[in-house]
Amino acid sequence: MIKYESPQQLKIEEFRTPFLKSLLPDNRWVKLSSVVPWDRFASIYLSAMDKEMGRPGISPRVVLGSLIIKHLEKLDDRGTIAMIQENPYMQYFLGLEEFNPDPVFDPSLFVEIRKRIGQRQFDERNRDLIESFSKKEDKEHTGKGKKKHEEKEPKNKGRLQIDATVADQYISYPTDPGLLNECRENCEKMIDKLYAVNGKEGIKPRTYRRKMRKSFLSYSKKNNKSKEAIRKIKRKLLEAVKRDIQHVDCLLDQVERKGKKFPLNKREQKLMWVIRTVLNQQRQMYRENSNSCSDRIVNLHQPHVRPIPRGKARAKTEFGSKLGVSLDQGYARIDTFSWDAYNEGGDLKDQVETYKQIHGYYPELVQADRIYANRENRAWLLERGIRLTAPALGRPRAKEAQSYYYRNKKRKEAAERNRIEGKFGQGKNGYELNKIRARLRETSESWIACVFFVMNLLRHAGNFSLRYFLSFKNRITQRILTWWFRLLFDTELSDDLRRRLILYKSI
Repeated sequence: MIKYESPQQLKIEEFRTPFLKSLLPDNRWVKLSSVVPWDRFASIYLSAMDKEMGRPGISPRVVLGSLIIKHLEKLDDRGTIAMIQENPYMQYFLGLEEFNPDPVFDPSLFVEIRKRIGQRQFDERNRDLIESFSKKEDKEHTGKGKKKHEEKEPKNKGRLQIDATVADQYISYPTDPGLLNECRENCEKMIDKLYAVNGKEGIKPRTYRRKMRKSFLSYSKKNNKSKEAIRKIKRKLLEAVKRDIQHVDCLLDQVERKGKKFPLNKREQKLMWVIRTVLNQQRQMYRENSNSCSDRIVNLHQPHVRPIPRGKARAKTEFGSKLGVSLDQGYARIDTFSWDAYNEGGDLKDQVETYKQIHGYYPELVQADRIYANRENRAWLLERGIRLTAPALGRPRAKEAQSYYYRNKKRKEAAERNRIEGKFGQGKNGYELNKIRARLRETSESWIACVFFVMNLLRHAGNFSLRYFLSFKNRITQRILTWWFRLLFDTELSDDLRRRLILYKSI
């Protein structure tokens, strides 16, 4: 039995809120606000703006905080502003002095922010995080008050994991017939627009759109598409796109003869250039009966995206940008950002040299895949005394093959390379690094770089908390040891009890 009484809906003014109470200091946004390098980011953000022209801009802390919230919570632009508008802890994280029910800025401003803050700015912040953590680690190892011995060439220290991955763009899976059909539909829309601009004079150009749509639908409904069916529909679509482009050119000539204003805007002009390029590429592949060509376009609205063969079990080819990433003490950096496929084996030298620029010395060990272990890289690392987690060329030495310690050490060092694979999984599963929704080239690069910055920021926050816990633990241990020494030497104890205390202290 269920009893239900319909309550009268309260007015929003009568709804009680807990805002008169103070916020909790152990909230995650409160803790994270003390770790973010706000001042360093503000100096870089303000340097990209004109100090004299224009109205006052938004606070750099609000800008960076909004980007962190967006990627940390996996929200879209509108959802990020709505979440900040509702959450007082997020507003404290942005540096606001009091709760504000209004939006901090318009969601469309995110696009301009990504154009202004690119991959280079986020990479500088990642380097700052690595340098700050490495300096604290060096102080803890060398001890306070002790001066480091100056060396002409410091010894190699640390380990560097390197690998490459692809940040997939959030686009539909491209096929040649589907791409050509999209070109046909866009050309038909432009023909309709240009025919209306000319005052609908004369006979409208024939496009056979109904027949082409029917043919493409019958093809797309087939479960198993044979090579003959694919080649047949491609031939029809190539003829249709070529005919539509000719109609567009004729209509543009008529507009020019009448002296009217050019009817196509910049976006439509760029789209027509992309369609012409796609037509030339598809005709070339159709004539040569091949599936590849140089600078192949796979999306009309994102022509910078290229197919990148990876050979993975899930997808042999991925569509996005290829990243050469290095993992240093848990912090990930993008060393190479390319929209074209390339051999990541050539990134090793630059990644190792960047490690030296940050720390002042080379790494003692480079943990990489076998594709990095070519002869040129092996010789380059050997000159600098850097080891590589890859089996040596030639027959293995007898002592090393029989030594259990050597084989176990090699196995553990090779397994540590999986940390960078885990970082890729964290970015793709936790922050949607494989679903980049930005359309422009520069905004996509800023999106990807911001994801890596957020992951490094959380890593830095975890190191900060761990370091505080260890310092607290060391203080407690010091007090216990002090009590032990006082108990041992300031009081009279039996020999048996003193011996047990000394033994427990040594353990």
